[in-house]
Order: sequence, then structure tokens, then C-alpha cells
Amino acid sequence: MTIDWQKLDGEPRLLMEAELEPIQGTRFQPTGFPDLGAAEYEAPTEDGKVDMVLVESAQSMANRLEAVCWDDATGSPHSALDGMPYVSVSLWDSGKTTNSIQEAHRLNSPYIMRDDQFGDRLRLEANMPGRKEKEEAGVFDRAALAKTVFKYDPGSVLHGVFLEKLLGLARLQRCLSGFIEAYNSNTADSGGVKNDRVAPSPGSLNQIGLKVSAAEGFGNVPFHRTEYAAERITAYFNLDLAQIRAYGLGESAERFLITLALWKVQRFLETGLRLRTACDLDMCGDLKVTRPEEGFCLPAASKLEADLPGLIQACASDGLFADPPVTRLAFKKGK
Repeated sequence: MTIDWQKLDGEPRLLMEAELEPIQGTRFQPTGFPDLGAAEYEAPTEDGKVDMVLVESAQSMANRLEAVCWDDATGSPHSALDGMPYVSVSLWDSGKTTNSIQEAHRLNSPYIMRDDQFGDRLRLEANMPGRKEKEEAGVFDRAALAKTVFKYDPGSVLHGVFLEKLLGLARLQRCLSGFIEAYNSNTADSGGVKNDRVAPSPGSLNQIGLKVSAAEGFGNVPFHRTEYAAERITAYFNLDLAQIRAYGLGESAERFLITLALWKVQRFLETGLRLRTACDLDMCGDLKVTRPEEGFCLPAASKLEADLPGLIQACASDGLFADPPVTRLAFKKGK
């Protein structure tokens, strides 16, 4: 047994953090948001305030933690996850597919939820009213929803899902969340010029009857670039143990979800820290547990990986997974 389960008994959260640094130089490029750019803010300290920047958001981290489960070379889940259920969707007659592991909204992907038969199956198994039934007042059965979602895609339990197309209450919050922020940050502004070796000035092409502009990419085009430097970059991870237990999925499911979550975090820190072209990071030291404060040691990714096949088999034996584990749907033209 790789994980010391007794050390987690009664603990509501497992909190972890890792110090990061640019793999070369001192600059990095944080995540950007539409109409906002980088998320800069001030954080209170004992001595006043300090400038901060969000390097990676919780929503992006969820997708990155899911990405470590997928092997792009084989077009299938990582070999350690063989037998873990997920939903695969063939895309019309293109020969291509997508799936609930890679889709940003997991089971709530429009390519999945557009299948009415699958949606009705989820409604029935999660004790939700049907599409033509009138919703009655009462307590929503979130445990039934978690059990149903776990059956078809455990990642949607770990990272959360909102099945609003089925019911406005059909929401599971993230059990595993993470973000990366930089402390005492400042901007590093630079820029350059895209040189046009044929016509540095677009107007010069008018002499041969061509009417073009810099907006089309012609001519020398200057540009600016804003990167950041910081005193410290930290990745934070929060595994909500109390929420996992509250779903009442049983011991085999709980142990699988916790092991899978820790494996995702460790694997992300080992293989997934090239966040963008200008944001390639490296971990300094080890992943640390900050809660519980004493006694719990994080297993290495290799040890967690070795435990996953047995935990998957245990869940399947308990009848918690779909059979077959891969639910295959079709997204067709003209629907």
C-alpha cells in the first residue's frame, strides 16, 4: 500500500505546494484573459502590499491535470489507466474522435451532451426528472449524480462538471483544484519588428498595382511584448477529501480518486510545466504537504502509477464503472 490511508482519516483537505522557477533565465509569460491580459493584483503582507500575478488559473490547471492522463502518441489514455471509464465521440465521418478526458467541460462537452439518449441515461441513473417531466420541489440527489458521473468519467468527479443541459442543479464542484501564482512580480517589457525583406513599406507595392497594408502582414511591423519576473513562483494544489467522502461512493472509489489525484499532480509537475512558449518552468525541490501539517508523505508518481491498475480493477469489480468502460457515441452532421 503506497498511501498511508490512516494519516488521511478525518482530514478534510490535503494541501500541497511546489516552488517553481523558469527553466532558463528569469522571465516567464503568465496566462492571459480576454479584454484583461495578465491577472495582476496586490496581496496584503505584514509590511504592506506586494505585487502578484496569476501564472495559471484554476480552470486551466484542471485541463492540464486531465491532459497528463492522455497519451497523444497512441491516441488513448495512459497505460496505467487502462479500464478507467470515459466517453469517446466519433466526429461525423471524419475518422476523428474526441472524448471526455480531453474536452474542456468533460462530460458537459456539447459533442457529448448533444446525444439525447446518453443524456436520458444520465437523467435516469442520477434520479433527475426527464426532459418532458415537470421538475418537482425537493432535495436534489447530488450523491446519485456523483455516482453516475463516476461510472462514466471519474475525471468529471475530480475536476467538477456542470450538466446544466440536464438540470440547473446538476453540478459537482472541483474536488481537485490548483493554481500557480508569482510573488513580488514586475513586468519585463520588450519588443521587436517583423521585417519585410521585399517591401519594408507596403505603399511601395502600389507601384506595381498592388494595394496592400500592414494589417495584412505586409511591410515592417513593430510589436511589443510583456513578460514578467518574480521573486517566487508557487504552484498550489487542494484535494478536497471531505467532498470525496460526502459522495458516499465507497472505499474503493475514494481510494482510486485520491490516488488518481495525487498521480496527476506529481505527473504534471514532472512532465507538464511547459505552460506556454515563453513559460517553461521547473520544480525546485519537492512537492510539499502543508496540510495535514505532520506525518503524511507524498508517494512518488511511479509508486502511485503502480497502484492505479489494482484500484481500477477494484472499482470495476464493485460494479462502479460502466461496462464496457468506454462509452462510444457519435456526433453526426445535420443533427
